[in-house]
Amino acid sequence: MIEMVIESQRKDLGGFEVGRILPFAKKRMVGPFVFLDHIGPAQFASGQGIDVRPHPHIGLSTVTYLFEGSIFHQDSLGFREPIRPGEVNWMTAGRGIVHSERTELPLRQSGQAMHGMQAWVALPVENEEDDPAFFHHGPEDLPTYEADGLWGRLIAGAAFGATANVKTHSPMFYVHWEMQPGAKGGLPTGHAERAAFVARGTVEVEGREFGGGELIVFAPGQDATIQAKTPATVMLLGGEPLGHRYIWWNLVSHSMDRIEAAKADWKAGRFTLPPQDNQEFIPLPETPPPPKAEPMS
Repeated sequence: MIEMVIESQRKDLGGFEVGRILPFAKKRMVGPFVFLDHIGPAQFASGQGIDVRPHPHIGLSTVTYLFEGSIFHQDSLGFREPIRPGEVNWMTAGRGIVHSERTELPLRQSGQAMHGMQAWVALPVENEEDDPAFFHHGPEDLPTYEADGLWGRLIAGAAFGATANVKTHSPMFYVHWEMQPGAKGGLPTGHAERAAFVARGTVEVEGREFGGGELIVFAPGQDATIQAKTPATVMLLGGEPLGHRYIWWNLVSHSMDRIEAAKADWKAGRFTLPPQDNQEFIPLPETPPPPKAEPMS
């Protein structure tokens, strides 16, 4: 039932590290998930914080979800919204959006722990040029359940008979589990591609143990049970495949020509910056990776 296991690779994003999980050389996507980062865990001392300067996106939705800490989002539509544990920031780039992610001043002064996930969900071809949009969702939009040592929250999509109140563009699921030792859970059914990421602790699947930083990709159509060996945080994700996508820097599209056009627009200053965060931005990389290289955040 296990198709492959992907080990996250640590990446320095300038002051903090993430574990880069997707894309992987032998597995570019899981369902519509084209990119997955494990943020932290990290401890910021007083005076430290996250400063991801304004940068563009096209052709995708970004999904930010935290276990600990807070990140302040600002975008070119004028939205300014902190994201905290138990909430979701869902930003659909469509034909183009610019955003920044920073630490708010009070938390920068006090310091904070940071631990979470950032995913990119590719848009269907017919939605790649949609108008950009941003949505913030609190816990009331995200169904939860608890039984026999397993607590779960549906972050987006549909799974286990529930549907999150988060607008998606293709069939998918994204679930957060907190598991006590001995707790068991089965994968959602009815989806072509499925995976589980162990963010913390140790779990067992098919007699094999998996630890923090590992993504377990499951074969289609197979039932699978995940059992916690220690207290564990697990993310379930998947859905229907959308076909090949090019990823270059922060840009995603089914067409490399569209990415080249977006690169030219960013370099020429034709994207709008966030109104209250417009004094700096991330320049277009001068030495670009080849089209199939990993994206940079």
